[in-house]
Amino acid sequence: MAEKRLNFIEHIIEEDLRSGLSPDVLRFRFPPEPNGHLHIGHVKAICLNFNLGHRYNAPVNLRFDDTNPAKEEAQYVEAIKNDIQWLGFHWDKECYASDYFSQLYKWAKLLINKGLAYVDSQSSEQISEQKGTPNAPGTNSPFRSRPIEENLKLFEEMKEGKHQEGAHVLRAKIDMAAPNMLLRDPVMYRILFQPHHRTGNDWCIYPMYDWTHGESDYIEQISHSLCSLEFKPHRDLYDWFLDALSPLKGTRPKQREFARLNLSYTVMSKRKLKALIDQGHVAGWDDPRMPTISGLRKRGYTPEALQNFVNTAGVAKRDNIIDVSLLEFCAREHLNKIAPRVMAVLNPVKLTIQNYPSGQTEWLNAENNPENEEAGEREIPFSGNLYIEREDFKEEANRKFFRLSLGKEVRLKNAYIIKGEEVIKDNQGKITEIICSYDPLSKSGSGTEESQRKVKGTLHWVSAEHALPIKVNLYDRLFSVEEPDKDKESDPEEFINPHSLERVNGHIEPTVSNASKGEKFQFQRLGYFVLDENKDGNLVFNKTVGLRDTWSKN
Repeated sequence: MAEKRLNFIEHIIEEDLRSGLSPDVLRFRFPPEPNGHLHIGHVKAICLNFNLGHRYNAPVNLRFDDTNPAKEEAQYVEAIKNDIQWLGFHWDKECYASDYFSQLYKWAKLLINKGLAYVDSQSSEQISEQKGTPNAPGTNSPFRSRPIEENLKLFEEMKEGKHQEGAHVLRAKIDMAAPNMLLRDPVMYRILFQPHHRTGNDWCIYPMYDWTHGESDYIEQISHSLCSLEFKPHRDLYDWFLDALSPLKGTRPKQREFARLNLSYTVMSKRKLKALIDQGHVAGWDDPRMPTISGLRKRGYTPEALQNFVNTAGVAKRDNIIDVSLLEFCAREHLNKIAPRVMAVLNPVKLTIQNYPSGQTEWLNAENNPENEEAGEREIPFSGNLYIEREDFKEEANRKFFRLSLGKEVRLKNAYIIKGEEVIKDNQGKITEIICSYDPLSKSGSGTEESQRKVKGTLHWVSAEHALPIKVNLYDRLFSVEEPDKDKESDPEEFINPHSLERVNGHIEPTVSNASKGEKFQFQRLGYFVLDENKDGNLVFNKTVGLRDTWSKN
């Protein structure tokens, strides 16, 4: 078997090893901000880092970038940990940027003493105006030449809570004419009187991401700090901060960037996903229409499907949009292998077999999963009163309609051949019952010549007397356009699909009565579904994906 081709990140690591980097110092990290649930885009970063750890037998840290207490919560920390473990990965060390607040503060004072940082007392609006433009240099702050002693005193007072929010910030002193605008004296600390979910009220100044990122990597001795492509302009600042702290002992981390995973018909911004929740378009972070890991899990996706999806999508250097149909294909492919088959009817109409013995029940054998030789068989009840799907019957039909109609024969799956005889309608002309006859010699698997008789249509069904009532959530894509976030100035809300959720009542065979929450099934001829709830016999299913892609472009 041919060896898997290396992605460009692996090529970088291989080159570093050839250049003398010891394999023993390789260490990676996944650094989420605990301000929401992880989504399918994060799965790519998770798989990349943890798979590198596996490939090189290197540890991988889970580090929470918890530097903004205004948006972060402990519940998000637990949700993130749960998601990563559900995906099948385990971290070496659980770390938090807040663990390093004291060290970062000491290093900030070191930069002040080196003349590489200063306290700026301007407003955020003034600082922004002085930044300049990509084509024009910025202008120096009037506080840029503050004496070191005054900067140290003010910075300590900021830490002690003696100044109001917005009164001062600490800025790095780099170059206000730098072509990379991120190097134009970036803010390192701001005053924020917000309790932190781990440090409480110990701090009222909080470090900014760019100051925290590289220094946290250095503290943890991360060898390769892998970020999505939007952080590429930040690499210069990442390196500048590390240079400013030189000389450094041990491994100096290296930042490298890869293209983030963008998915069609989906929004990936956590801020915009939270807005969908706040505005009531979805029920929460784990709504099955959300691209979050918790939402996909509740919808019935498997860890194997998500990992296969990101591995198939690959690690790229340039941003692109992956068609969501690939994700659905990966879900369908894995569920086909593991999901037991059952019969359920979601839009039922009653079917009566007029010549079937009154009161008789037969127990028929049905294959659990033809893709799994060890899945075995189950017994399902058959009677003269059934439910079939309403769309599986037409009173009059053309030759291309291979389901049931008057005077036409079809096979009931695992059972008999039946023939449509007549219909019963209500006062509005709606069909309430279909009357059929059956061929008693045509039972599937009976070995008779009639059982081998071929008819063009096969229908699923449930016995009306034995079926269990179910509630089913039929989910569709949350957005009706391929790129709801293409125009960054527009609001994705305007592209919400009004038919993204339909709730129906149906019936299912009784073999699922003891199923547990999270169990996955193929409803034959309908798609893949997951049991969302089973309380006192009240069964609620969520649709995961159909049996085939119905969204493919012509």
